[in-house]
Amino acid sequence: MQTADLLVLVLYVAAVVWLGARFSRRQRSIRDYFLTGRQVPWWALLGSIVATETSTITLISVPGYAFGADLTFLQLALGYVVARVLVALVLLPVFFRSELLTVHQLLTARFGSAAGRVAASLFLTTRSLSDGLRLFATGLVLAAVLATVPAAERLAGAVAPALDSSTALLVAAIAIVGAATLLYTLLGGMLAVVWADVAQMVVYLGGALLAGVILLAEIPGGCAEVAARADAAGKLRLFDFALDLSRSYTFWSGLVGGAFITAATHGADQLLVQRYLCCRSAADARRALVASGFVVLIQFWLLLLIGLMLWTYYTAHDPAALAAVSSGGQVQTDRVFPLFITSHLPTGVKGLVVAAMVAAAMSTLSSSLNSSAASTVGDFYVPLTRGARSESHYLRAARWATVGWGAVQVLVALAAIALSQRVVDEALGIQSFTGGLLLGALSLCFLTTRAGAATPIAGLAAGAAVLLAVRAATDVSWQWYALIGSVTTYAAGRAVSALQRGAPASGGSG
Repeated sequence: MQTADLLVLVLYVAAVVWLGARFSRRQRSIRDYFLTGRQVPWWALLGSIVATETSTITLISVPGYAFGADLTFLQLALGYVVARVLVALVLLPVFFRSELLTVHQLLTARFGSAAGRVAASLFLTTRSLSDGLRLFATGLVLAAVLATVPAAERLAGAVAPALDSSTALLVAAIAIVGAATLLYTLLGGMLAVVWADVAQMVVYLGGALLAGVILLAEIPGGCAEVAARADAAGKLRLFDFALDLSRSYTFWSGLVGGAFITAATHGADQLLVQRYLCCRSAADARRALVASGFVVLIQFWLLLLIGLMLWTYYTAHDPAALAAVSSGGQVQTDRVFPLFITSHLPTGVKGLVVAAMVAAAMSTLSSSLNSSAASTVGDFYVPLTRGARSESHYLRAARWATVGWGAVQVLVALAAIALSQRVVDEALGIQSFTGGLLLGALSLCFLTTRAGAATPIAGLAAGAAVLLAVRAATDVSWQWYALIGSVTTYAAGRAVSALQRGAPASGGSG
């Protein structure tokens, strides 16, 4: 990177922090801080939803998938669209009728405070771990870029002289992203998060498009060559109808498994449910949620096409360059797009694309901080104090909770430095592992018969046990975990409810 690239990156981060400061005076209560006073237009909510579920990992791994395989990743997006429609029709009206601050309050209202707190604790634990690891992954990308800037390397060495230069740069990168994200989230609350998400979506999609245009110009035959070579290599395959639970990215795991994954993340996860409650009406939230599915579909298509172009360029025109991203003779596909960015993009553009990758990470991390703080205050602190404190007191508590979870994310990211890459990759699947459990527990709220706290708690325990057994003893794809977890949690909860009533498990409706 040149000085101009670094300046672009610095200006972007400064602009996001400024945005947070601009909204800092608009909060007078925790509903303002966490729900924006319900003043977000539907199109801004759409951008926020898409940006939140897009991370740096998405921007480098989806092109890497097409580089190493084909277009079958797109099947997963089919389930994403189907689930959004179902969540919009079934759950959104419930969320708006209930005047919620957190989705876990549905469990509290239906089964008591113990059930709500167990679900909230599961959310907070998995969210802090998974997003701390996402911060680590973002640090890896930023540190690799900063390593090309002599001044940055000298600064990192001065800050952490006891560490080797690469580790010091990684620590510095984690600290930069973590501190900037915390600052604008702390100052501006959810309103800053939503509008920063909109800006970040524009930045990362614009950066990806610009990189794609430059990449295509490097291929002598243009689109025709990419299509011809990819077709000859079988890389244009879109559908895989294999009935094999051990395989990911088949039509069935994408449509059915992907639908359950999205129903869990978009229907039972505080990270996204909180977004809907920022909208002016249920109709606006429904419009934003359904439309976001098609935007994600287009976004995946763009990133997959970039992957095909990367494969065409490097295998046909610059195969020697792949040695820089190979290990044991095997190309590490997630490193191919960053390789092109650092070696081919012109000064200024390179800084923009790196800013796009940082933007994708910050959009997810800021949402995590605000939703974790909302759960801490709404599910634990307000009930503990019986809502007897002033609004200004709870607003201060919300900000302190944001700071606390920001520190946790940074600590998790720093701890990940000592882990092997394989352990980190496995840990990033935490959220998909637990999302189905929360979806199953939330589904139990729609039982029409009386039930106590034991119903969802036992369901969560059974779902977790079954998923652990599936993970340890089978080769079932992770894309089925949300379905298995949600169905097991719901069935076990229904069984416990039936036992409490002294009736067969088939009694009642839900």
